[in-house]
Amino acid sequence: MADTQTDPRKMASSSNTTPEGGSPPQQNRIRQSDSNTSFLRAARAGNLDKVLGFLKDGVDINTCNQNGLNALHLAAKEGHEDLVEELLERGSAVDAATKKGNTALHIAALAGQKEVARLLLKRGADVNSQSQNGFTPLYMAAQENHLEVVRFLLEMEGNQSTATEDGFTPLAIALQQGHNQVVSLLLEHDTKGKVRLPALHIAARKDDTKSAALLLQNDHNADIQSKMMVNRTTESGFTPLHIAAHYGNVNVSTLLLNRGAAVDFTARNGITPLHVASKRGNTNMVALLLDRGAQIDAKTRDGLTPLHCAARSGHDLAVEQLLDRGAPILARTKNGLSPLHIVTKLLLDKRANPNVRALNGFTPLHIACKKNRVKVMELLLKYGASIQAITESGLTPIHVSAFMGHLSIVLLLLQSGASPDVRNIRGETALHMAARAGQMEVVRCLLRNGALVDAMAREDQTPLHIASRLGKTDIAQLLLQRFAAHPGRLPPPLGYTPHIWRCFRGGAEGATPVLLEAGASHSLATKKGFTPLHVAAKYGSLDVAKLLLQLRALPDDAGKNGLTPLHVAAHYDNQQVALLLLDKGASPHATAKNGYTPLHIAAKKNQTSIVSSLLQYGAETNVVTKQGVTPLHLAAQEGHSNMTALLLGKGAHVNTPTKSGLSALHLTAQEDRVSAAEVLSKHDAHLDQQTKLGYTPLIVACHYGNIKMVNFLLQQGASVNAKTKNGYTPLHQAAQQGNTHIVNVLLEHGAQPNTTTMNGNTALSIAQRLGYISVVDTLKVVTEEVITTTTVYYTIKLVVKQAFKQQIV
Repeated sequence: MADTQTDPRKMASSSNTTPEGGSPPQQNRIRQSDSNTSFLRAARAGNLDKVLGFLKDGVDINTCNQNGLNALHLAAKEGHEDLVEELLERGSAVDAATKKGNTALHIAALAGQKEVARLLLKRGADVNSQSQNGFTPLYMAAQENHLEVVRFLLEMEGNQSTATEDGFTPLAIALQQGHNQVVSLLLEHDTKGKVRLPALHIAARKDDTKSAALLLQNDHNADIQSKMMVNRTTESGFTPLHIAAHYGNVNVSTLLLNRGAAVDFTARNGITPLHVASKRGNTNMVALLLDRGAQIDAKTRDGLTPLHCAARSGHDLAVEQLLDRGAPILARTKNGLSPLHIVTKLLLDKRANPNVRALNGFTPLHIACKKNRVKVMELLLKYGASIQAITESGLTPIHVSAFMGHLSIVLLLLQSGASPDVRNIRGETALHMAARAGQMEVVRCLLRNGALVDAMAREDQTPLHIASRLGKTDIAQLLLQRFAAHPGRLPPPLGYTPHIWRCFRGGAEGATPVLLEAGASHSLATKKGFTPLHVAAKYGSLDVAKLLLQLRALPDDAGKNGLTPLHVAAHYDNQQVALLLLDKGASPHATAKNGYTPLHIAAKKNQTSIVSSLLQYGAETNVVTKQGVTPLHLAAQEGHSNMTALLLGKGAHVNTPTKSGLSALHLTAQEDRVSAAEVLSKHDAHLDQQTKLGYTPLIVACHYGNIKMVNFLLQQGASVNAKTKNGYTPLHQAAQQGNTHIVNVLLEHGAQPNTTTMNGNTALSIAQRLGYISVVDTLKVVTEEVITTTTVYYTIKLVVKQAFKQQIV
């Protein structure tokens, strides 16, 4: 750092001294200068008492030497934490800069003073502040190889992309200085989202050959370990070469291959680097991999070859390149798809059969209709594709295009002679399909071209029935107008009558009584057992619900899944309908087949008014589902803190476990619902309650990487060394997930790094096995262990089934 402390002796020799009896103002200035110098010297020495004495005597707290260094700068450099804190308390500016633009945080980072940096950031220091030359605190820590300071600044959102005026980033200076641990740490933090990749993978993504070479070169036992590192995989099984292939980074790929990367290494699902490069259309990468011996006909688990991947993504140059190298044209996937189904003209010119079928019967023409590829479709028709080809379920191309709403395709098919009334296996025409999908313009087109409005599918279902059942109001009204225009064509009895009411609920006043007078039954149910009253409850149609109840509709009629109208009203927060049902005798205790009551549903959906009404009518707060789930579990899992408090205030048991042993606090830990957890804690939730497998809320939070929840539980006194039935502690779980931040927090709270699982693994051995370099670096200095060659680790999956799975339409 260019800033240096002024030598007091130099100050004394250069001052304008006067003989005894000189000018009093001059003597005052000399005395003030001497006081300032002594004040700064005391700050550098960390002498708190002397500093306070000078301040009491009137010395300016922000006084600085000739380089602009003040007391805070000097104390920060020397790591005097108590003095730094006192100076900040007394108003020293936290971001005051020297003449070179360095703040106290710059100086602390340069000197490796992590705790001082923590104090400064807590007081509002700018973690990304730049000096005159563009240096950031992170840059300075990286330059001086202060690993823990670098780690801390990254955790505090230090931006490693910020460069100096000369264009140097923290990573660049660490590389130049050969600080390989800092390089690894910076690379591991240089990733988007929650997925944490090992350092070599990040270098591959950035095409950073210098970093990659340094990482491989500095690996111990290079003859053996280097090859292991170069082929190390992520949790999804991808090697650095896969990553480089994805981004088309030829330079780093060449380095990796030269260092022993397996050119045909298969990730999960059988994906090789050549599949990846082909899918991305990276022709230079494809050429490199093929030149190095990549298998051109390698297949994924689903049977996809690199040619399939290139064709499906529309990369013509990659397709041509693979074909020139001998890629098999007729290779089929497990579903029977050949490259012809993915790319057309290139393969049709090679005289491939345009009517080849996949296992489900789809031809290329079906797929073109589904994807709205008009030019591809025209090409296929030109080469003789059959317009009447049917799939295993009887779908023709016009069925597919009608359902997808591709009007141009439908018109082209009709002009080419396709029949609008051809039926699939269920007896449905293109008009049925368009009505089902709500494709209004396609419905109009089909009707204009003579489609039968009264065509009946299975169970006498016309397009009107389907549109009504699915709430496609505009289409239903259009179809009714067609029926009205042809009095001889009346639809059969409307088995799904309530859905017709849905169509008119917003504008056809009096439609429901008319339909009832026409013979529609209030008790007629759908195949799922839903009555008109269920539908009125769903849409909040109070008047319809009143009318149905007047006609003696049963308020507790249950569908096949056991859902009553009250369940439905609770789900959709229709308070007035819910109160009406309760007033008419609907049971607040009704249970669906999975054991859910209306209270479960309303608690999960945070329907406060509904919950209050249900409780008022006697709903039981501690009722459990077949899985042992209470309403409190669901409210807490969703993070509804007010709902959680409401249920606890009404007698809900805070520690009730599910059948798998999950408490409400476990679920808040899983979902990082800190506010709900605070409510549970205030109501004496057991912090260390264990599931049947022995998981505590803290172990769950560590697994899911929920740092806020981890901090909260530790502050509340959760056991940092609790064990699962397999011997996993929170530290094991955090290490397995590669979460360095949580590992550090646990260690700071007394986690025991030498504890082993039932299989004899420490947290360090797990991190070593999974390749989490920064976690390994953190743990190896505190763990006494001989690394084993075999590590077994466990994953946990905590799931509470959804309260309302049945869809009502």
